[in-house]
Amino acid sequence: MGGRKTGNTVLFDIKNETLPREDLRKLQLQRLQDLCRRVYANVPFYKKRFDEMGIKPSDIRSLSDLRRLPFTEKQDLRNNYPYGLFAVPRENMARVHASSGTTGQAVVVGYTQRDLENWGKLMARCMCACGVTPEDIVHVAYGYGLFTGGLGAHDGAQTLGAMVVPASGGATKRQAQLLRDLGATVLACTPSFALHLWEAGMETGINFRDLPLKIGIFGGEPWSESMRHSMEEKMGIDAHNIYGLSEIMGPGVAIDCMEHNGIHLWEDHFLAEIIDPATGENLPDGEVGELVITTLTKEGSPLIRYRTRDLTSIDSTPCRCGRTHLRLSRLAGRTDDMLIIRGVNVFPQQIESLLMETRGVSPNYLIVVDRQGSMDTLEVQVEVTPQLFNDKIRDLQAVESRLQNSIKEFCGVTAKIRLMEPHSIERSGGKATRVLDRRPRQ
Repeated sequence: MGGRKTGNTVLFDIKNETLPREDLRKLQLQRLQDLCRRVYANVPFYKKRFDEMGIKPSDIRSLSDLRRLPFTEKQDLRNNYPYGLFAVPRENMARVHASSGTTGQAVVVGYTQRDLENWGKLMARCMCACGVTPEDIVHVAYGYGLFTGGLGAHDGAQTLGAMVVPASGGATKRQAQLLRDLGATVLACTPSFALHLWEAGMETGINFRDLPLKIGIFGGEPWSESMRHSMEEKMGIDAHNIYGLSEIMGPGVAIDCMEHNGIHLWEDHFLAEIIDPATGENLPDGEVGELVITTLTKEGSPLIRYRTRDLTSIDSTPCRCGRTHLRLSRLAGRTDDMLIIRGVNVFPQQIESLLMETRGVSPNYLIVVDRQGSMDTLEVQVEVTPQLFNDKIRDLQAVESRLQNSIKEFCGVTAKIRLMEPHSIERSGGKATRVLDRRPRQ
């Protein structure tokens, strides 16, 4: 392991990253069968669900039998808070992480020592896929603590052999100075915080394009391909989309390689399905639906058919990088982030893509949904660049009109556009707040 080369591509774990598809499927079946035996014996929740559905672990004889198994949803984790879904005794756990619980009861996930070692190796795979080497300096600006981002990226960089700057979130101007003074070559954080750091640097005379920084590893929140191109232009970096979620492991479940043609999901550890979110039926490769993940090697708190609520599609055709693991398309949004405005389904990322294509506006925006009488209203607040802010009124009105027409054409709804002065929308040290829904609860 550790930086072996195949063709022009460097891989961290060449054997497992390039397994033939047939061998991958055999390995997945073996691990799925073992997983079913483990959870049936050790997790009362799953034993009950299996019994209710009339399924025994011995009934799983092929990967197609996966669809016979029950789904797991986030509410199941909340209902079993804190340790109800652990598959090993608590004293065998090495670490726990937890979600913030801002939308309900916090979700606690447990890791054995082997889980942590696997996590570090998978994060190292991800970083290697981006071109990170042991010679790099990785500035980690994800939050540390119960959030999985900081420690996940930290352990991955150390497993790869790179030097880590554990900056965490906040203190943007100081972090911009650290990026300059310590010579970081890799920045790992949420995309919105990366832009916040870039702004703080520009305010203090630090141009990221003049720094040794060359790679960005951004995740933790949805972001569009248009935003990726914008960040690369502003910062002079190669920006990569990393995917993960606390319930499954944390960051490191999938990432886009240097080909930027979808994000590789590590199939020797995770079994992915795409389902119709309304019916639960499996969809074929290429069709967009809800991503469902089964953890094949997780010991502490394994999950079967976990509904992520993320919308994407699967591409299992070969990638030019040489990795054989399937690729997910850039996330189209989340089923629970979808806004229904006057009967029309609208995803925040659709609006973000349109904003990024409009000259004179910045990537900082807020979508405000409200109700006047019985009518839903949609307002898009977006900061303009300093240059546009100082332009004539008719120039601002032209941008408003252009954005309103674009949103009407592509999303099918009429939105009020409010152009905001630079730095007027509140920044976040972690995940950005992109939607404010003021409609009364039913």
